[in-house]
Amino acid sequence: MKKLLALLLFTTSIIAQQPADSLLVAKDSINVELMANDSINPIQNQELFSTEDLKMIDSLLVEEKFNSSLFDSIQYVINDKDILGNTTTVLTTELLKKRLHDLNVKTPFHLEYNPALEKVINSYLKYRKKYYPALMARAKYYFPMFERYLDQYDIPLEMKYLAIVESALRPDARSWVGATGLWQFMYGTGVQFDLKVNSYVDERQDPVKSTVAACQYLSQLYKIFGDWDLALAAYNSGPGNVSKAIKRSGGYKNYWNIRPFLPTETAGYVPAFYATMYIFEYADKHHIYPEPPKIFHFETDTIRVKRTISFDQISEKTGIDSDLLSFLNPSYKLDIIPYVKEKNYAVRLPRRDMIEFLEKEEEIYTLANEDDAKREKPLPKYFEMDKRIRYKVRSGDYLGKIANKFGVRVSDIKRWNGLRTHHLKIGQRLSIYPKKMAIPKEVSQKKVETPKGKHEVYVVKSGDSLWTISKKYPTVSIEEIKKWNNIWGAKSLKPGMKLKIFKS
Repeated sequence: MKKLLALLLFTTSIIAQQPADSLLVAKDSINVELMANDSINPIQNQELFSTEDLKMIDSLLVEEKFNSSLFDSIQYVINDKDILGNTTTVLTTELLKKRLHDLNVKTPFHLEYNPALEKVINSYLKYRKKYYPALMARAKYYFPMFERYLDQYDIPLEMKYLAIVESALRPDARSWVGATGLWQFMYGTGVQFDLKVNSYVDERQDPVKSTVAACQYLSQLYKIFGDWDLALAAYNSGPGNVSKAIKRSGGYKNYWNIRPFLPTETAGYVPAFYATMYIFEYADKHHIYPEPPKIFHFETDTIRVKRTISFDQISEKTGIDSDLLSFLNPSYKLDIIPYVKEKNYAVRLPRRDMIEFLEKEEEIYTLANEDDAKREKPLPKYFEMDKRIRYKVRSGDYLGKIANKFGVRVSDIKRWNGLRTHHLKIGQRLSIYPKKMAIPKEVSQKKVETPKGKHEVYVVKSGDSLWTISKKYPTVSIEEIKKWNNIWGAKSLKPGMKLKIFKS
């Protein structure tokens, strides 16, 4: 097992950008004799990984990807050219043709049979079937909301499946290039569609606002190409790449005709969308059933806050689980809802808890005031990422260092300030439009005194939150647990962490 885990960790870093099924394709091509001849010490009587071991490794990798916030659509997309070794069919070609024909009648997409699409559908049904019940549970929450805005913008309702390909319906999903949210917006594209990012909030992770932005973008792409399949391809690779593929194909407008001229990922992107649509529409035929959802979207509502408060403070006074608050409010990056005039930030809560929150609202604000008074290190300052700041050059600064600090390019800083050279003067003021918060230097803090005497050690379990742990000890508050163990917030908790609990 130690050997298996070691290989898993090593393999994750190597194939993080490869299709999730690629390991299953390559596993039979391992040439043990060649490996032995190339090694310094030839392998003698050494235990080898079996086919079952490799299947387990692949399963663990896919599971980690589906459960990780570092999700990239390339992990979901399968290039059918990588499925050469997959000859197993879950359903017959004739049955698939009939079902695709029936779907095609109901949709504006060109959902026709294609051998490449058949490979992808069979691969998903064979190797990823167990992940769809969890996806369908999330879909129970998000799809009704998606459909409302898709209908409002006159976009086919089937476009809701795009969010599965993009993010596996995880609003906190972030790709290796920085695309974020259910619909995977890059920072610049998000700003283009009025998705703000600041020190507390990333509106690309806001399910409602990002869905509206995705609808606006898809509408623009459809006006350009007049075809939903091509709009789908352009969403992934950009309209420029689709235009070039059309030209190189000789002017064809059908996706399958221009597919050979598209970037590799986009060539597998639309089939992945079609395959997802098929599986969701015919899930019961393949004995795939959704897990029970945490909550339905119609069971929630929002309340504007009157001061900055945290999820922990809401949990302590109302008993609402902080994990549920995180699920309902994914745009708040620090699990803190800031109060900023004219911004109208709100917290989304289960409707059943609305009255409880309103009754305890003043108590929550009082608790927040008390926590602020005890806090030795102030909360991060509210900071608009797309607003100009004035930066004063310090000793040791240079353009590259400043650019890295604020997530911008050296060429940008030079352009914003009319600089012709890289030379800076101490005390010089620079105009910067930052894309990330500058990380401040560590500030010396007074040592937090903890009570002396006997204490209990609590080992954090999976699913624990500060609120649930505090409820196990009636005389202990969430703030005390945080202070005793130097914890910033709920996200600092990790299974296996040991917490000191002083009962008296």
